[in-house]
Amino acid sequence: MVQRSVRSRRTLLERESELAAVDEALGELTGLRTDGAEPRGRSRGAVLAVAGRAGIGKTTLLTEVRRRAAARGCTVLAARGGDQEQRVAFHVARQLLQPQFAGAGEADLRAQLGSWFDIVGPALGLCAPTDGAPPDPQGLRDGLDWVLTHLAVLRAPMVLVLDDAHWADPESLRWLAAFAPRTEELPLLVVVAYRPDELPDHAESFRALPGRAGGRPLDLEPLSAVAVARLVRETLGAHADDAFCRECWAVTAGNPFETVELAAKVHDRGVTPTEDAAHLLRDLAAAVKGSGLVARLERLGASTVRFAWACAVLGTEIHPQLAAAVAGLGHEEAADAADALRGARILTGGESLEFVHPLIATAVYRAIPAGFRVALHGQAAWCVVDDGRGPAAAARHLLETHPDGDPWVVQQLRAAAAETLRSGAPDTARSCLARALREPPPFEDRAAVLYELGSASLLTEPATTVNHLRAALEEPIADSALRHRIVYRLSQVLAHSDRLAEASDTLAREIKVTGDARVRLRMVAEQFMWDAFRADEPDHPSRSRRMARLADRLTGRDLTERYIIGLRTWDAVLRGEPAHIALHHAERALAGGLGWADPDRGFEVPVLVALAFTYADRPGRTEELFAAGIADFERQGWRGAHLSFAYTLLAYVRFRRGRLAEAEDFVRAGLRLAERVGPGTPAQWYAVGILIEVLLARGRVHEAAQTAEDHSFCAPFPAVVVFPDAQTVYGELLLARGLTKDATAELAAAGRRLEPRGMRNPAWCPWQLHLARAESHDTPEQAVATALEAVARARQFGTPSAVGQALRLAAEVSPGSARVKLLEESVAHLERSPAAYELACALVALGTELRRTGRAREAAEHLYRGLETAVQCGADGLIETARDELTAAGLRPRRLHSTETDTLTARERTVANLAALGHTEEEIAKELNADEQTATRLLSAVCRKLGTDSTGLRTVSGPA
Repeated sequence: MVQRSVRSRRTLLERESELAAVDEALGELTGLRTDGAEPRGRSRGAVLAVAGRAGIGKTTLLTEVRRRAAARGCTVLAARGGDQEQRVAFHVARQLLQPQFAGAGEADLRAQLGSWFDIVGPALGLCAPTDGAPPDPQGLRDGLDWVLTHLAVLRAPMVLVLDDAHWADPESLRWLAAFAPRTEELPLLVVVAYRPDELPDHAESFRALPGRAGGRPLDLEPLSAVAVARLVRETLGAHADDAFCRECWAVTAGNPFETVELAAKVHDRGVTPTEDAAHLLRDLAAAVKGSGLVARLERLGASTVRFAWACAVLGTEIHPQLAAAVAGLGHEEAADAADALRGARILTGGESLEFVHPLIATAVYRAIPAGFRVALHGQAAWCVVDDGRGPAAAARHLLETHPDGDPWVVQQLRAAAAETLRSGAPDTARSCLARALREPPPFEDRAAVLYELGSASLLTEPATTVNHLRAALEEPIADSALRHRIVYRLSQVLAHSDRLAEASDTLAREIKVTGDARVRLRMVAEQFMWDAFRADEPDHPSRSRRMARLADRLTGRDLTERYIIGLRTWDAVLRGEPAHIALHHAERALAGGLGWADPDRGFEVPVLVALAFTYADRPGRTEELFAAGIADFERQGWRGAHLSFAYTLLAYVRFRRGRLAEAEDFVRAGLRLAERVGPGTPAQWYAVGILIEVLLARGRVHEAAQTAEDHSFCAPFPAVVVFPDAQTVYGELLLARGLTKDATAELAAAGRRLEPRGMRNPAWCPWQLHLARAESHDTPEQAVATALEAVARARQFGTPSAVGQALRLAAEVSPGSARVKLLEESVAHLERSPAAYELACALVALGTELRRTGRAREAAEHLYRGLETAVQCGADGLIETARDELTAAGLRPRRLHSTETDTLTARERTVANLAALGHTEEEIAKELNADEQTATRLLSAVCRKLGTDSTGLRTVSGPA
């Protein structure tokens, strides 16, 4: 203990300010003062970064951090980046987290990790990857966030120490860099050390840290001449004279590692530490590093040199037997070499060896002749596989070898890529496959390798994926199933890159040459799907007719048939066919199941089928389907674009139900996920469009305009069709800002784009209704005609919400004498729908019109109901409008509060059951011994709470 204390004092000279920062951070973490006295409030975590060049003492400081943390009762997680392990995915994450689960069986691990087990388990080496689709990188990072957060809370206080962060694998470093800002919310102190000039770009966040260090790392400075003298005298004795010590400082430039090594070298050589011997120091210092170290190593003998080279190739945590195999040495010879290297202060350790310092490891590795280094990596790959460590462990060595047409190398690299891809590291998988392609693979395997390479790039580099998959199709392919998979994947990535026409053309070419009827049917289904999303489809009516004829003949016996039926559902919605037809096909599509997380199919058709229920006034059913779909995404670890779409579209469903506050929360969550995927993606267009719609409904026009500006939500609009239609939303925003001429031009352009495609349903896209409002300023007669055409289309679709909304907006542009009648009919329809916000708008509009025509009593009734419903929706702008109208009528607005929940009252449950049995409102009123108006309002509340129109009550589970 005395010796360890002396060593600690010796190696931590002139680090008082850094240790003070560490003690302060540990004190905040543990809730104690630095002297260990009374608690001082809630513990707080932080990030501390230590920066400095090689040998400056970062590792020594971090060792002291670990000691002090353990002394305060902290759980300590530690890891170290390695120069040779930078290509090993999650190498650092495994060092940090794997020991925390050591010894636990699978059942215990599943209990501890819950639904994250299959997502993070493979990445952390806790279980083998599953055969399912791999998690996306963001989903895996979210899982690692959960694991670390869970451990930090469970085993608080916790200190995470990462040394040589500049050498950490990219997957681990990106995760930790993104996680770092969260530490202040947790009982977790993160301490990282790195060389500033070698820190990669994806870890730049460590250079500007929140919290402790004043926004910057702790920069370690070289030791002063006084400190170097103390180090020298602690090794050589107090008799070392000042001139000798000062020369030691001069030749080492105050580098602590070089100083300690130089003093040890002086001691080993028996040099007297006086001024007369000072001239020897430069030669001795040269022997500590670089070529001098290499020369010193060579003097130890050929076998020892080969063993050191093998260790340098293997990296960290070197097992002597494996190093011996790589070096081609026998057991005894290897043991002698290890002893010699320990004696020369090059290696340390027993059962597991490591280099005394990374500088030494780097010098030894760079000293290996280039050709021999490549051969050693090749030998290491064979030895790693023979040792049972698997192809993923061998891959980093194979990446350093030269192509030689070896099928074994291709086999190992493909196996390693498959393993790392399923573990959530597509970049590493891509590196392995790119190297396999250069080997090159056997002629008959080339297409398969290109397909695997393209698939590995799918989430990160879609343009590269397209190139690889097209190259694969140009290769001779004997396996027809492989060719079909390539075509499916190519069309998918083209579509997701907003190249829908190319996706459709790719399938069309393959359909012509495919002989298998079932395969051809699936390709037709895929083509139908991408064409359904094309804003520039040349012949939509023809495709619609062909799809309708085909879908009507199919029974839904397999997934392909159900997808076609699902697309038929969506086409019926877009074209505005009667809603009961769309619902009929939706139920047919769902009868055999539509999985959301099938990687070979995509999630588009299940989402479209689910949304069809919303447009058909059954949003409650949509939410049930979305809940199941989101659960599928999260189980699969898909937390990028997939989850963004799900949250965003769920927000749209809540918006159409009139739950505006909930809709805003969901869409902002979806937008955050979309922004992690990247700007300008379909996911972002969806999210921004829906957020603007919600903000306009809430009366926050300025915020909606700022959102559009911040996200460049304007022309040119995407080629892919999005919901809601982006150009229509933009026109609505211009109208809300009073820019009526611009709004008219934009909305008319939307109509010219959608009309030829047969997209005529105002329930899906109310461009006509907003155009009528814009036209009413300059061409009121044209506005009425436009609005009435939209009403006719809404009546054809037949849902209460579509008809009610169309009638309300038609009333807005109609002459005064017609408005009351239109608004009364609008309210009557909307009372039978789940569209609470539309009902509130219609009630306030009707109350306003009645007040202006002198019917104050009736006006008050509708305004009070409209105000109450607006409060329940969170429609702040409409609330103000209703209050102003009540004030203008000489009435006092009621106190604003919302009491509505999704739970049916006893009377509402009775009404729901009676309506489900087919009773009319008149019959329901008699059963309740109430007037018909009361029955109507109770039924309206039931529809809003259960998320269905009155005709759908018999199909929902709520009333029973």
